Amino acid sequence: MASLSLSCKPSVNTTFSLYSNSHSYGFLSLRTQQKKKIERVNFVTRSAQILNLNSSSSLSELRFSIGNESIMAVKNRRRRGSGAVCYAAPLSVRNLQWISTISSVVLMLVKGTGIHKSFLIPLFALQAPASIVAWIKGEYGIWAAFLALVVRLFFSFPGELELPFLGLLLVIVAPYQVMNLRGTQEGAIISLVIAGYLAFQHFTRTGSLQKSFDQGSIVATIAIICTTVVSLLLLI
Repeated sequence: MASLSLSCKPSVNTTFSLYSNSHSYGFLSLRTQQKKKIERVNFVTRSAQILNLNSSSSLSELRFSIGNESIMAVKNRRRRGSGAVCYAAPLSVRNLQWISTISSVVLMLVKGTGIHKSFLIPLFALQAPASIVAWIKGEYGIWAAFLALVVRLFFSFPGELELPFLGLLLVIVAPYQVMNLRGTQEGAIISLVIAGYLAFQHFTRTGSLQKSFDQGSIVATIAIICTTVVSLLLLI
């Protein structure tokens, strides 16, 4: 009997203790696993939020820096464009050619100067803009020269219109070897020599510098100065 009771007590104790311990350990292990999962989820969510905040801040900083760079680039372009408009445009070759052409035509038509006006015709042919030369050598220019020649056969032109008519004919009949001098250094030297000679004639025949700016010759004086300065700038 003693052996039976001794064998039963430990078996009962051992089964009870094993059951209770395994049950408690399983319950605790489940709770710890759930806690670990929750902590992992919280860690992932927090890291994602931090990454989102960092990415948004970096994107905002990047956008801000790009915006600043674009604004500075636009300002620099505007400054460069304004400088080009203020300084480069008035001194372009095309504008200088227009100033010389207008000055030559004014000298052909105006009075109050003692220059030899026939020298204005080659100066006009060498310094006229390409658009005017193309128009004169085109169909409209040929028809204009033909009609003017027909009128000249039966009527006499005034002295002021004789030189523009001769200039029109000179540009039409000029060979390409002569017209190729336009825009070259040789053509600029010839134009400067002609303009300098006309300026010398004008200021010597008016008597003095003060008389050249009188009311009767001030327009011719300004045209002479413009022609000479433009010829010098085209050579430079």
